[in-house]
Amino acid sequence: MITMIAAAGENNELGKDNDLVWHLPDDFKRFKQLTTGHYIIMGRKTFESFPKLLPNRTHVVITRNPDYKHEGVVVVHTLEAALEIAKDDPQPFIIGGGEIYTLGMDHADRIELTRVHGTFDADAFFPDIPEADWQITHSEYHDTDERHAYAFTYETWDRKTPD
Repeated sequence: MITMIAAAGENNELGKDNDLVWHLPDDFKRFKQLTTGHYIIMGRKTFESFPKLLPNRTHVVITRNPDYKHEGVVVVHTLEAALEIAKDDPQPFIIGGGEIYTLGMDHADRIELTRVHGTFDADAFFPDIPEADWQITHSEYHDTDERHAYAFTYETWDRKTPD
């Protein structure tokens, strides 16, 4: 089960200048809960936005740079190579950014999307989810509170099986 996991605004905004444009502590907790113990597949820019390696996960970084190296990560040059490396994980996660999500759309079986209820100035976007191919199988709304400036909904999208 290949899963893409993302948080995106109402217009599919992911972030700006290689950073998120909101702070949602509960979404960070959910991301950690879902991805711990798994392979996390990401582009180089997404990886370099992290302050440090995320604990208890295998980092697979996709880059076009043939000389790119970083301690503690597996470096590959295609999404297909990343998925091959993660093939023994029953649920590897594709965690971004925008270009990697676009490539991943053809490979993913599930999308764990946190839909942030707002519109944002962004330079990276999640691809449109074609509803002919995908369906929401779970949805959980969270209102604003003292720790969350934006309301959001956890959405689980599963690829439809052909009839």
